[in-house]
Amino acid sequence: MTRKATKGSLKKWMGLALTMVMGVSLLAGCSSGSNQESSEGGASGKGERVTLKVEIFDRGNSPSPYTITNNYLSKMIQEKFGDPNNIDVQFVPVQRSEEVTKLNVLMASNTDVPDIVFVYDSSVFYRYAQQGGLTDVGELIDQYGPNLKKFLGEDTLKFGQVEGQQFAVPGKRAITGRYSSYIRQDWLDKLGMPVPKTTDELYTTLKAFKEKDPGQLGSKNIPMGMALAPAQYETLIYSFIKPVSGDLTYGQRYELPLHEGFKDSMKFLNKLYNEGLISKDFSLDEDKTQLGKDIQNGNVGYWSEDVDAMFYGDGTMDNLHKNVKDSKVQPVDVYTNPNADNKHIKSRYGTNGMYIMIPKSSKRSVEAIKYLDWMASDNNLIDIYSGVEGENYDLVDGIPVVKEDASQEAKDRLFNAGDTAIISNGKNIGDQATNEKAWILGFPQNNQEMLKQSIDIANTDTVGPIIFDKPIGAEMKYSTALKDKLDVIIVKTAMAKPEEFDAVYEREMSDFMSLGGAELKKELEEAVK
Repeated sequence: MTRKATKGSLKKWMGLALTMVMGVSLLAGCSSGSNQESSEGGASGKGERVTLKVEIFDRGNSPSPYTITNNYLSKMIQEKFGDPNNIDVQFVPVQRSEEVTKLNVLMASNTDVPDIVFVYDSSVFYRYAQQGGLTDVGELIDQYGPNLKKFLGEDTLKFGQVEGQQFAVPGKRAITGRYSSYIRQDWLDKLGMPVPKTTDELYTTLKAFKEKDPGQLGSKNIPMGMALAPAQYETLIYSFIKPVSGDLTYGQRYELPLHEGFKDSMKFLNKLYNEGLISKDFSLDEDKTQLGKDIQNGNVGYWSEDVDAMFYGDGTMDNLHKNVKDSKVQPVDVYTNPNADNKHIKSRYGTNGMYIMIPKSSKRSVEAIKYLDWMASDNNLIDIYSGVEGENYDLVDGIPVVKEDASQEAKDRLFNAGDTAIISNGKNIGDQATNEKAWILGFPQNNQEMLKQSIDIANTDTVGPIIFDKPIGAEMKYSTALKDKLDVIIVKTAMAKPEEFDAVYEREMSDFMSLGGAELKKELEEAVK
């Protein structure tokens, strides 16, 4: 107990110390009022060559002879963007697994920090903005980023705004659909049952799967696959909660308990668990490893999953068909939400990806925006993502389709393509429908039709995250504790005896509220108003 407390206290103290250092250094960066002027002078007018430093994720996967800072894409960017603009583009590697820790250190240094940095965590972005460590890029985008502005659009740009100031350039997400669900059609056929279309019909189907065991599996029979992972529990929870406003919900996962209807979702999960209808040890399966094995071995009748997860080559779907010869799977949209006119409510991603930022201390803010604008121009994104036409891809109806017989040399040139194309989360080819078509064509042909059906389901009756114009302070203060507590609530309420459910739920929710949930609830409700 003491050791755990000491470790937690040390971690908290180190975080506080780092924040204090960052606060001093970030704010120190505000004192330079000539950053933009010197940047403009460097980019045009004086003609001297300047250096633009750009963060790049290092995943330790660089194929020989490339390195993360010297590779096909870095040379292409230098040739097509750097040299024509008299700029040396220098990539600064940051280990993907340590992105926030490393970025905190870089931001605190002022001198070593790249001119372009990024992070996926909104609370980190908000903290930098509040401490005065970021450049307001609104006017710079207007002046130097017309293609970037058109590519992102106003809705996506809003994700990078804090109280009216544009402190980040949000990456644009190509596809916003998240989850789909699936059922063993061959099990239904053996029982002579139709595909369920409502939550009540699903429950009846799961009961039949358990009692009649159409797969002849005995103790291995799992009517509904479950894991302690978002793709499994969010699909269930969203089918009970009430949107906060229109088709919008609170954006963070740990905010789910604050929605009306959350208790009903936990009660339904409790019912499924106590009647033996879901994976018995789901609480131990946070990375979905066991669920994946159970599905591939043909032991699961119904499950939910990330929209693309099943369909990669030699993945879950391919292995199921190999292991169970006559297995048939049907994508389904089953859960109906009583708090939303019985629609098939499910969450969608916001249109933003990562938060791309220019530190206040940077003297290259103009060059930084020009670089991002170049990326959004002409064919440059496709060149980064897809490589060379005829070698890496062929154009099919205007969509770059990966060549199955591409050489290893051609494949290797794109090892860091996704991490280089920072303005785009996924392949943005055009509108969402075009992006989805391009995405589907990247999967094995035998899985493409089922993936298309899955995406259609993932896009049906979706609710998205509310975008607030200022950070929610309680999110930054309590996010870690509340994330952990959500898992505890799900597990303990699911496994409670039915007659003890209410008492367990109230106890765990009381704990959630005392850990910061009450303060978070108050702040969110005020922000919504």
